Amino acid sequence: MKFSFWIGLATMIISVGFVRWTTTSRSVAVTKPNVVFILTDDQGWGDLSLHGNRFLQTPNLDRLARSGAQFDRFFVSPLCAPSRASLLTGRYHLRTGTISVTQGWERMRSDELTLAEVFRQNGYATGCFGKWHNGEHAPEDPNGQGFDEFLGFCAGHWNNYFNTELQHNDRMVSTKGFITDVLTDAALEFIDKNKSQPFFCYIPFNAPHSPHQVPDRYFDKYKAEGLDDELASIYGMVENVDDNVGRLLTKLDQLGLTQNTIVVFATDNGPNGHRFNGDMKGIKGSVDEGGVRVPLFVRWPGKIRTQTRIKPNAAHIDLLPTLADLCDLHFKPAHPLDGLSLKGLLLGKTNTLPDRLLFTHVAGVNNNLLPAEPGGARTDQYRLVRQKGQTHLYDMLSDPSQTTDLSAKLPQQVQTMQTAYNRWFDDVSASINLFRPAPVASHRVLLQAPEAHFSSKVTYKQGNGWANDWLINWQSPADSIWWDVVVSRPGAYQLSLQYTAPDAARGTILTLTTGNQTLQQTLPRGFDPPLIPSPDRVPRKEVYEKTWALLPLGKLELPVGNHRILLRAASIPKGQVAEVKALLLTATR
Repeated sequence: MKFSFWIGLATMIISVGFVRWTTTSRSVAVTKPNVVFILTDDQGWGDLSLHGNRFLQTPNLDRLARSGAQFDRFFVSPLCAPSRASLLTGRYHLRTGTISVTQGWERMRSDELTLAEVFRQNGYATGCFGKWHNGEHAPEDPNGQGFDEFLGFCAGHWNNYFNTELQHNDRMVSTKGFITDVLTDAALEFIDKNKSQPFFCYIPFNAPHSPHQVPDRYFDKYKAEGLDDELASIYGMVENVDDNVGRLLTKLDQLGLTQNTIVVFATDNGPNGHRFNGDMKGIKGSVDEGGVRVPLFVRWPGKIRTQTRIKPNAAHIDLLPTLADLCDLHFKPAHPLDGLSLKGLLLGKTNTLPDRLLFTHVAGVNNNLLPAEPGGARTDQYRLVRQKGQTHLYDMLSDPSQTTDLSAKLPQQVQTMQTAYNRWFDDVSASINLFRPAPVASHRVLLQAPEAHFSSKVTYKQGNGWANDWLINWQSPADSIWWDVVVSRPGAYQLSLQYTAPDAARGTILTLTTGNQTLQQTLPRGFDPPLIPSPDRVPRKEVYEKTWALLPLGKLELPVGNHRILLRAASIPKGQVAEVKALLLTATR
């Protein structure tokens, strides 16, 4: 009897202890805050009713802002990909290898430690739903940079927003509906699937970036206000984003996750056109205030007081250290961070930051040179702007619209900020390598036309080589198109050309060479379909969609290392070759 009693008591104590341990363990997991990070594309500071826009209605974003912290002066880069690189890494974009927005200059080095990798290292589920724009080939794609799940596109923009194909992890899938709604649906499904564990949900919407496509009910509403087609499209896309933000917030409420979820909203640069922006100078692409000052809202009920206003200057480089600090994440930076944690400001522990210099740069790469300007520097009081060989200084406290250049009156202030900018630029650009071969690290690699190099009269269809562009004017045996690649997954690859060509091009002999290997193929037929009709509200600046033929060229052996894949035409019977969209590499072993 005594023995049985003590065995029973011991069993009960062990059971109670186990229950307490598992309850505590689960409690720790549950109390680790989730993060929903919403980023929009080309939405300016003024594209919110909260900020005085008299046409727009953004009730959900306004409510989000008022229920947490609003930053008065939050700065990003003038263009999409550079801002995203800094938001994801806590580092100035030039350090990460990201220089501009296309032709490989948008790529972020795969050895950068991203927010997604930090969260995943700390046991979080990670998902990305939207526009990536920091590299489209593994290991620079979202899955390679820390995201368990990805639905969206890796390019700088997408051609069609309705019933389009999107990338789901490593394959393309058909979707039904308007793209912002589709991306939100995927994010909601991810949140629901991971509601019992901590998650990091990154939703980089592509709206209101062009092309100007939006459902009728949004467009018609703003047309009825007397706005032109472009503005009605943009404001319609923004209101649609707002509706989808409302869906996300409602989902958190329904799942009981609101109190334990940090919601962040920001945009990636100034507005993509001249419209209401709070009387600031500059738009997207400008290093003036209007090109880089954007909204930042952070909500965490019970932790961040409602109606909190953050006065000190903050920037994209601060997001990684801030979120890691708020969530108590442990990580070892792969490279030194540039940003500061804003936790103290958000939680009301302090209302000041050191008056630091924040820098910005917008790039054009010419003749193997990365120019140091346009560029700028910002203190709490002053903005220095360097562009077109001139330097300007503005007092942003007394002259927020930058109407009066003070550079002649305050030469010492100019000298101090200019010296600091020069030192900063030399530092952050020191590791930039302008030779950037495309990585071949997976079984299927689509080398797009904007990643190609070319000679003679070959040029881009649109002219700038933005995402989705293709190559035209290939007419002579002297013309060359080539891709530089670096292979880390060696093996035999089938190479195929995405092309269109008139009937006159039939019989043209193509050659593809790398090292001492050469393939030869004859164009068997013309294939020249019309452009796909687009539901654009205004004519686009980007290329339209087109259907492409796929011509198998043969197999090549690609060992580890750097290679140049050179495409030429050996024989052109009628002076016509092809328009080239991409070169597809598919591993056969």
